[in-house]
Amino acid sequence: MANSAQARKRARQAETRRRQNASARSVVRTYIKKVIAAIESKNYEEATAAYVTAVPIIDSMADKGIIHANKAARHKSRLNSAIKALTA
Repeated sequence: MANSAQARKRARQAETRRRQNASARSVVRTYIKKVIAAIESKNYEEATAAYVTAVPIIDSMADKGIIHANKAARHKSRLNSAIKALTA
């Protein structure tokens, strides 16, 4: 338990940031799931549109440190290769 005023404030700030970060991670996962759903339905146009909307969100969260930059790159790469496989 935080005893000093400074420690109590830091605990409040940490909880606020934890909630915001959890929400942001949830947003990223939702956009990724939309792309995956479009890929699984074998709809190239829908998958491409979902990917185009997901990429800026993924990049933004990587810039903010919500997810690691390499994880963002890995997601984008795997989604993009799965979309390209739809045309083949």
